[in-house]
Amino acid sequence: VQLQAYGGGLVQAGGYLRLSCAASGRTWVNYAVGWFRQTPGKEREFVAAINWSGGSTYYADSVKGRFTISRNNAKNTVLLQMNSLKPEDTAVYYCAADRLGRGSSSLSVYEFWGHGTQVTVSS
Repeated sequence: VQLQAYGGGLVQAGGYLRLSCAASGRTWVNYAVGWFRQTPGKEREFVAAINWSGGSTYYADSVKGRFTISRNNAKNTVLLQMNSLKPEDTAVYYCAADRLGRGSSSLSVYEFWGHGTQVTVSS
């Protein structure tokens, strides 16, 4: 599975962005997908995840209530809607896939990673 994250950009605090993660190579209908982010000098951190069916979602406390993860398996796409953005949300955002479909905040369960997309929130 090849993943591509896109949709990042520059936005003012309080604004919104929608990130997309598209899969190619094979269908990922049974895969869980997670979003992670990383800033220079820091470890990559969990943001949100969704299990294979879309029936279960998970969020970091820092984004709960502001970000929403969803998926469209027919289009091999997972979305991350980010509202009420804050400067501390600035990071490179990555999507990742877990073929066991579990949905987890742990980086170690994700086997496939896409290139990141930069999100910058200005104050």
